[in-house]
Amino acid sequence: MPEDSAEAVEMRLRHRRRGLGYSHPSTLSLANNLAHTLRGQGRFDEARRLDEDTLARRRDVLGADHPGTLSSANNLVVDLAALGAYGRARHLAEDTLARRRRVLGDSHPDPLSSANNLARLLRALGETVEACGLAQDTLVRRRDVLGADHPSTLSSANNLVVDLAALGAYVRARHLAEDTLTRRRHVLGDSHPDTLSSANNLAHVLRLQGEYEQARRLDEDTLRHREEVLGEDHPDTLSSAHNLMIDLAELGADDRVRLLKERIRQGERPSQ
Repeated sequence: MPEDSAEAVEMRLRHRRRGLGYSHPSTLSLANNLAHTLRGQGRFDEARRLDEDTLARRRDVLGADHPGTLSSANNLVVDLAALGAYGRARHLAEDTLARRRRVLGDSHPDPLSSANNLARLLRALGETVEACGLAQDTLVRRRDVLGADHPSTLSSANNLVVDLAALGAYVRARHLAEDTLTRRRHVLGDSHPDTLSSANNLAHVLRLQGEYEQARRLDEDTLRHREEVLGEDHPDTLSSAHNLMIDLAELGADDRVRLLKERIRQGERPSQ
């Protein structure tokens, strides 16, 4: 069993609970680690149950405004959003952001993480203007605090591209998308999933501007890298195949469109 597997951490957590109790800070720290591992495996409902318990206990032991408590609240926001519980997630995200700002200030990395999470929720709820404003503020602060090339700064930039494109600000979206892609390629490499997300966003903006040939070239490159990194049937890979299909349809490449349609159908078909 790998040392850092969910099962290994869960075993350690059971031992610690027996030795120190469920609400000891050391136990809660390990519970937080286990939830992080589960979240990384896409096991969001298990992570949610654990984060809810950890949050309640940290509130009792540490208080509602303790950084550890607010870290648990921030983690639970991510779980709820992943499970589609946007209403609960938004309420908790707003409360967590307000508390972190009061305790740590507007420009501390922790409040900026909460602001980023809240902007994502607003985006998912269709409140694009509000999401855009919060994403813009978060990007400016992260650039000042973390630097322009920090992964968190580039995550904020990538998110803002989506908002700007949705609001029809194509020129601003394209400029930011090109800059973000260049920086992510430099920092993370051409094949990192985050880099490919930025490439995907830039191709989307190019398509909105009617630049279908440029979008095609970028989508083909993104698809090839996603196939290599994520596999042919990964949702992001299939999304790239669908985007390329749109480009090709606009360019009149009907034969390739038919091939991509069949491939997407094969990829989306549940395994037997």
